[in-house]
Amino acid sequence: MEFQSKDYEGVDNWKTILLLYNSALKEIGTKLEILNDEFQHVHQYNPIEHIKSRIKTPESIVKKLKRRGYESTIENMVKHINDIAGIRVICSFTSDIYQIARMITNQSDIKVLSIKDYLKTPKPSGYTSYHMLVSIPIFLSDSVVDTKVEIQIRTVAMDFWASLEHKINYKFEGNAPSYIKAELTQCAQMVSDLDARMLSLNEEIKQSSTQISIE
Repeated sequence: MEFQSKDYEGVDNWKTILLLYNSALKEIGTKLEILNDEFQHVHQYNPIEHIKSRIKTPESIVKKLKRRGYESTIENMVKHINDIAGIRVICSFTSDIYQIARMITNQSDIKVLSIKDYLKTPKPSGYTSYHMLVSIPIFLSDSVVDTKVEIQIRTVAMDFWASLEHKINYKFEGNAPSYIKAELTQCAQMVSDLDARMLSLNEEIKQSSTQISIE
């Protein structure tokens, strides 16, 4: 059977959209688990601590479309909202972030649409993470639909900070007092320093282990 490739223009109902995005999350999630297992097999080390996934709620999608000045249509939703399907990959060290990103990029059926490296250029708030917008083909019974997924890769420390920032923004509806924002920015620097020290310590441990094995 030949599969006909089609885009979102052929998708005209919410249930089909949910099917596509949920399927895309499963596909990406399975790939990440396999890559993590392979890394453990080859290097005796798991770069991925854990994986979280979610589908944006209809209410959240409608709010985001309104903020951007778009009507609440399925066409606008899939065209202008890139994080409907989201996967968050949590790892131990900053070096793991780029390793995982490379492994994802090397998958032949994954197309990288854009990258935002907030490690090299943090947001003004201090937010750091590595974002990849990718698409993956979802094979239906009579067609193939390239479906977008946003992948966020960050360390445990970065994830803890981002979770706190999200709670603060939610509580104050994005208008937190300046002193809280200042404290949060300082905490972001502490997180960055901690990640750097933990990475350095891990490198020292690996070097020591190598020297012991040689001796």
